[in-house]
Amino acid sequence: MADWETTQWDAVNPDRDFTKQFHIMGLRPLTEYELRVEGRAFDGVSASSVLNGNFKTAPLSEELTRVVFVATTGQAYPNQDAEGGGFRMYSAILDLSPSFFVHTGDILYYDQWAKNIDLARWGWARMFSLPTNFAFHQKVPSYFMKDDHDTWSNDSWPTQDSRFMGDFTFSQGQSVFLEQVPMGDLTYRTFRWGKDLQIWLVENRDYRSANIDPDGPEKTIWGVDQKAWFMNSVRESNATFRVLISPTPMLGPYNEGEIDNHTNIEGFFHEGEEIREFLSSQDNMLVISGDRHYQYVIEDSLTGIREYATGPSTDAHARGWNASDIRPEHRYLNIVGGFLSATAERLEGRPTLTLRHHDVDGLILNEDIHVAE
Repeated sequence: MADWETTQWDAVNPDRDFTKQFHIMGLRPLTEYELRVEGRAFDGVSASSVLNGNFKTAPLSEELTRVVFVATTGQAYPNQDAEGGGFRMYSAILDLSPSFFVHTGDILYYDQWAKNIDLARWGWARMFSLPTNFAFHQKVPSYFMKDDHDTWSNDSWPTQDSRFMGDFTFSQGQSVFLEQVPMGDLTYRTFRWGKDLQIWLVENRDYRSANIDPDGPEKTIWGVDQKAWFMNSVRESNATFRVLISPTPMLGPYNEGEIDNHTNIEGFFHEGEEIREFLSSQDNMLVISGDRHYQYVIEDSLTGIREYATGPSTDAHARGWNASDIRPEHRYLNIVGGFLSATAERLEGRPTLTLRHHDVDGLILNEDIHVAE
């Protein structure tokens, strides 16, 4: 135990679902760490509960190293597909030994059952007590994003007036998310993983205008501050590959009647055009999207931007598009569950980013290779 660094005992917060976040500072880059979490009664002396885990920290920005990350979306409790409970994809992801994992949102679905804050918190405990989820997050560093269903309800926004969720409010949904996942000061963030990779995780619920407002220059999903932060930090980045990870799509096509995202003509198309124009001005930049309940690769004919939809966690969750409706912009389309992996590495000395769609058991369904210009 001589090499262990130890924090002081600290009380959990009963008003925040008995949670507590610890910020561990001074870690060395590209280093394997073991982690032990101990719990005890408030007036106890020795630990009555112990959990062990491990993780590896990110490399420095000048470090040339292979980085593998995985992203998915749409995780619904009734759609479990693993024997004994949980989701098969987590075992398949572990086989890739990922550097980190990104859940792009819809981590759970409040809509039908979270009619008060206690039920919402129960939903998080239920989801992360599943054997596959529990084991996975003891081993893999993870970033969590939220979308509509794990904030409040379908296509929701902060000023929405609805009684559908009973006593559970949008602001409570925002607070519960911050209780249940590791998070810094802001829910929009960027992380550097070595010389060749930087990711941006954006916030798509907290700052948005009402979906039903007329589109125009003032209508926004990201908000003024986040949008300025994103564009400035992207311009400042010298990472070879830069990846925007968004809870909702940046590119079309979309289903009739949608007004919730940047692809929708009657939704947030004006801001979408602004962001797409900016993305197209950046070298070696692409988009990963959650939300869609199917996998795709889309290439925008006007800007050349490519977007990769991760697809949902299970096949039972896969729906929302006709498999025979293949548009000119589709480079890949598959109505299946699974996940997306991305590998940044040097092959024959050339910076390469390889994106692969996998099924729930890890089988590669599609591969797309980018070589830096």
